[in-house]
Amino acid sequence: MRITSIERPPRKRRYEVRIDHVLVVPLSREVLAAANLRTGQEIDDARIARLEAEEARHHAMATALRLLGYRPRSEREMRDALHTRRVPEEVANETLERLRGLRLLDDRAFAESWTESRQRNSPRSRRLLLAELAQKGVKGKAARESVEAVDEEEAALLAARKRALGMKQVEFADFRRRLGDFLARRGFDYETCNVAIKRLWGEVNGGLRE
Repeated sequence: MRITSIERPPRKRRYEVRIDHVLVVPLSREVLAAANLRTGQEIDDARIARLEAEEARHHAMATALRLLGYRPRSEREMRDALHTRRVPEEVANETLERLRGLRLLDDRAFAESWTESRQRNSPRSRRLLLAELAQKGVKGKAARESVEAVDEEEAALLAARKRALGMKQVEFADFRRRLGDFLARRGFDYETCNVAIKRLWGEVNGGLRE
């Protein structure tokens, strides 16, 4: 068999290596450059199989790096994402191993990052944080250690303060109900909700009693 053409069709990312004018092997620029292929070169089935395997590995790694460019991922999230994109299990396993070796995939670091982001942008209870991490496949010591520094009373105040400021003309009973429902959805227990509500009522109403 012989390579009869190597070209990249318009609006396509990968090159098409055509063999004997019929068989087409799509290859990324990186894999093509590493293989040092050229028109007129003889090629056999074993070489084609190796090229296809290398392209599958390159595609999986490029996909993983693109996903990590948006935000950190847990190992389960990454595995599920690769599966959704039809990456073969063997290739996915190899890709995950490479990412761990590069320290780009680390469930402990992911849990810390997730908790910090949540507390900065949308505070919630330790219980709810643990549930969210479990959904992403992070459990046990890594998850527990990531949330242990969360001050629940402070988190409840931060979560509800903006909403409380919008209720300056509301009676205390309604204020309590609305903030209580909101904080409960964020996973806070009754006692924490009660403390936060009373403090926020004082802030909003200048220390007036309910």
